Amino acid sequence: MTATRTPTRPTAPPATTRQDGPVQAQPLLGQQGKEIQPFGKVVRFPLALEEKVCQSSVTALNQILVDTMTLRDLYKMHHWQVSGPTFYQLHLLFDKHFGEQSELIDEIAERIQMLGGVSFAMAADVAENTNIQRPPRGREEVPVQLARLLEAHEILLKEVRQAAREAAAAGDDGTNDLLVSSVLRANEMQVWFVAEHLVNAPLVKAE
Repeated sequence: MTATRTPTRPTAPPATTRQDGPVQAQPLLGQQGKEIQPFGKVVRFPLALEEKVCQSSVTALNQILVDTMTLRDLYKMHHWQVSGPTFYQLHLLFDKHFGEQSELIDEIAERIQMLGGVSFAMAADVAENTNIQRPPRGREEVPVQLARLLEAHEILLKEVRQAAREAAAAGDDGTNDLLVSSVLRANEMQVWFVAEHLVNAPLVKAE
């Protein structure tokens, strides 16, 4: 009888390490290139909105964005620097408002990108374009801190109301909804909480 031979499978060649060329896993560092979208220009997305409507909303939202970023940082500054008998309450309140403004910033910036625009992002651009007055570097008294925050809120709220009306008139319902439902209402609530600390009311004995 002739023995049946089992066919052998071809063996793979041994793995080799390439020594004469670049390693594929090496990060490509130091890269430079052109901007793919200039600031101030919008790209077209199928949003059923005219380009001029998107452009107008992006411009308004970018102003609201830089002023919201300034207000957010003002809250963090006062959170660090607040002093006096109400330190604990205001220290916590300012940080809470800082967190809420941070969430609004993300929503506003994402709406700008969603409309095909480019959002402000860097501190230098914020400082150059904000309508909110720059505070001194040193520590201020609590009533001044509170008044400064309320002034900033009012500047922002005026912008938000105007932009919301214009967005509604142009049919940009998404921007209008963001501004009214999120930005406007959050800022109005924060104004209430801050303003009540400036009421000159007795703490122990009624007048």
